[in-house]
Amino acid sequence: MSEEFELDTDDLTRRMDGAMSNLKTEFASLRTGRASAAMLEPVQVDAYGSMTPINQVGTVNVPEPRMVTINVWDKGLVGKVEKAIRESGLGINPQLNGTIIMLPIPELNEERRRELGKVAGQYAESARVSIRNVRRDGMDQIKKAKNDGMSEDDQKLWESEMQELTDSYIKNVDDALEAKQAEIMQV
Repeated sequence: MSEEFELDTDDLTRRMDGAMSNLKTEFASLRTGRASAAMLEPVQVDAYGSMTPINQVGTVNVPEPRMVTINVWDKGLVGKVEKAIRESGLGINPQLNGTIIMLPIPELNEERRRELGKVAGQYAESARVSIRNVRRDGMDQIKKAKNDGMSEDDQKLWESEMQELTDSYIKNVDDALEAKQAEIMQV
């Protein structure tokens, strides 16, 4: 009989947490009709010869529910920040006021809300696939240990533990998706 097998659940949990974290970041970038500083996180500005996140070239504020402002620190970057926002695909038309860029968030129509709901669903499915890939890696470790002499009872025990972990994370993804879709459809 081989030495006692120990599944590295910390590593598997960390990887599943990474999938959840990535999902939350993707959900934050979805515009729901309410202003949020997080919606600008994926936008990069060509500043000083490298691509830089917007929050590193100016202060991002949400002064009211339908407005985001960016106070750009370097006057020479205002045009580049405005261009980055226009080209980001957010569908927001920036308005300049000196070094302050104002981003009015338009009302979402019903059709756009449905499209955003579908995009949220795609993000959630991507997270589920990532979690299932982690599960598969864990199951492969268990099968390898079985081939190295682990008992069948231990194999079943580890497989059920792996499945419980996976199910809990899939449920978290489903709950997050449900909450995001409710937020998107809220008028």
